[in-house]
Amino acid sequence: MTDMPFDDLTQLDDDALLVLYANGDPGAARVLTTRLAPRVHAQAWRLLGDAAEAEDVTQDALLRLWKIAPEWRQGEAKVTTWLYRVTANLATDRLRRGKGRNIALDAIPEPEDDQPRPEDRMQEAARLAALTAALATLPDRQRQAVVLRHIEGLANPDIAAIMDLGVEAVESLIARGKRGLTAALAGQKETLGYRDDD
Repeated sequence: MTDMPFDDLTQLDDDALLVLYANGDPGAARVLTTRLAPRVHAQAWRLLGDAAEAEDVTQDALLRLWKIAPEWRQGEAKVTTWLYRVTANLATDRLRRGKGRNIALDAIPEPEDDQPRPEDRMQEAARLAALTAALATLPDRQRQAVVLRHIEGLANPDIAAIMDLGVEAVESLIARGKRGLTAALAGQKETLGYRDDD
């Protein structure tokens, strides 16, 4: 098979790229990796709270995607849904083995921005650390549902497919997770720089 030009590949959807990769087009893998790796890494980092662990999970998840490429059936599932599910499972496995639970405050990277003021960066880092610590207090499935819904921005039916649950179960997990986060963050509003009208 003749490799397609890179610009043409970037116009294709994930399913088509995976099929092209399975048929021997290495450019399709480069486009998919460029497109999906940051999203997988972000999800893994939010679930694990550790950049190195998230990098390992990202690599594992993408390797699994390349391995299943020859058997991929277009239209049965979205590549992103499958990948979110694999990422969540890999992260959960690592958490169960006891990795990623202890997060040092200085190990949490400051968010990259257009040169915010130092005090704003410190405030944002404190908020991120508080959120990460609060997420770590939630049971695995609640944390996964909350991250997918409120941080990754997925719809409940997509989360249900990723977690292999019904939509009502997802809604319940999210509601319980939000209550757990509220309890974990109680009393920190002023410290984190939120006003009463925030």
